[in-house]
Amino acid sequence: MAPTTRLYLDDDHAFETDATVVAVTAGALACDRTCFYPGGGGQPPDHGTITPAGAPGVAILSVRADADGVVWHTAAAPLAPDLVGRTAHLSLDRERRLALTRHHTVLHVLNTTALREYGGWITGVQIGVDHSRIDFKLAGFSPAMAAELETRVNTVLAEDRTLTSHYIDEAEFRARDDLRRTLAAEPPVVDGRVRVVSIAGFDAQACGGTHVHHTSEVGRLSIIRTENKGKINKRLYIRLTPP
Repeated sequence: MAPTTRLYLDDDHAFETDATVVAVTAGALACDRTCFYPGGGGQPPDHGTITPAGAPGVAILSVRADADGVVWHTAAAPLAPDLVGRTAHLSLDRERRLALTRHHTVLHVLNTTALREYGGWITGVQIGVDHSRIDFKLAGFSPAMAAELETRVNTVLAEDRTLTSHYIDEAEFRARDDLRRTLAAEPPVVDGRVRVVSIAGFDAQACGGTHVHHTSEVGRLSIIRTENKGKINKRLYIRLTPP
């Protein structure tokens, strides 16, 4: 089976599409194209609905990509094998995707600021709808540093910088440490290419997730709590005030 065309890679705001069902298992289906994000980089999979032609819509509770690049949509109810070959309408839970997209974007600004200003490398991320967390290898962390991080990040967000994405060869990515933000996790490599997300005049980093079009769409960052997760490993919990 051919890899699924992932519309979100070229349009983070692709919330729905028509597609053709190409495979069905007892509890999941694959289409030739999808707007659903299958999870990765700390961002959870999208939820939504798929409505095959001539059949009732089914709620999609989870999404995953297999080793061959096929995206499987896990349904809340059993699926009939005769759905293969039918057209279907795919529709995301729009508000949930937008919330995850805003949180993913602010973490780009936060991780770049932490690395540049304080030498902080990411050691873990979990993106949520209401709040998110990010872990840094970060020595000398203090309440004053947290306040400085908030101020610096919110300044960038308010500048209404544009976000874009492009691809580079895997070999170029391996030669460019400036595109990395983690000590261990690797970005997805698809067909020998790595996707790079750029914030105009501020940052570029390898990433396969979804983001807003302009930083002013994120809102305002608050660091609501911090935890020590080791001698120099710090966990920051963040929340956004809507724009």
